[in-house]
Amino acid sequence: MSERHPIIAITGSSGAGTSTVKTAMEHIFHREHINPVIVEGDSFHRYNRMEIKQAIQEGEKQGRNLSHFGPEANIFDKLEDLFQTYGESGRGEIRLYLHNEEEAEPYNQEPGTFTEWTPIPEATDLLFYEGLHGGVVAGDIDVAAQVDLLIGVVPVVNLEWIQKIHRDTAERGYAAAQVTDTILRRMYDYVHFITPQFSRTDINFQRVPLVDTSNPFIARDIPTPDESAAVIRFREHGSQNFPYLLQMLQGSYMSRPNSIVVPGGKMGLAMELILTPRVQELMEIKNSLK
Repeated sequence: MSERHPIIAITGSSGAGTSTVKTAMEHIFHREHINPVIVEGDSFHRYNRMEIKQAIQEGEKQGRNLSHFGPEANIFDKLEDLFQTYGESGRGEIRLYLHNEEEAEPYNQEPGTFTEWTPIPEATDLLFYEGLHGGVVAGDIDVAAQVDLLIGVVPVVNLEWIQKIHRDTAERGYAAAQVTDTILRRMYDYVHFITPQFSRTDINFQRVPLVDTSNPFIARDIPTPDESAAVIRFREHGSQNFPYLLQMLQGSYMSRPNSIVVPGGKMGLAMELILTPRVQELMEIKNSLK
């Protein structure tokens, strides 16, 4: 962890909705005139799109369930090294994973490939990570220990699966059966490397549907924000001004001393109200050390 070069990480499973928090953070950075370096979790996968397919097939022949959730398919050591190096010096190397034609075209590369590693630009204010493993611990590797503010995005698991199935079928061209097979193949790594992160987070945002999602594999629609509630849990209950939040977020209430329940439609507002003072505090400490 670093006071001079803060690191903020959003961690969440595939289909969890981390992009909602990413949008809230982008608003905060814009208002506070903060220049972040953005790090995408996918860029720390070990294999490109073709390689992962081959690795999965080889793993199946050997009785192993390889997945993007686990250590075999990722370079956790390089992610830990980046966080540690940035925290110490504000430097490091990053790359991009090019998901589609639009992202790949400027680099004259095929979708599903990585760009070259390049140095982080000088004079960034903080590092902002969004992906699967912002708080991962695996063997001797402890990424979570390097993070100053760790945020979890954790829908209840049935909702997470509904969101993933809809995204992968609508945007990535997979059949529903293929997505279901992926969910099953990832289960061991999900239990051992994804969910433990949410015991290490400073703040968790958990979206809970208020409609029937008992069979996520046949759900035709993703529950809307108004059909959901957001349970927000703080590691330290004294770290937040709960009366202020209850006043600003109509319809919210406290369910435990460290948890507040917010109508799903106000989740984005809640994120900005909660995270803005946290980011301001990190920047005040950083600026006091100049």
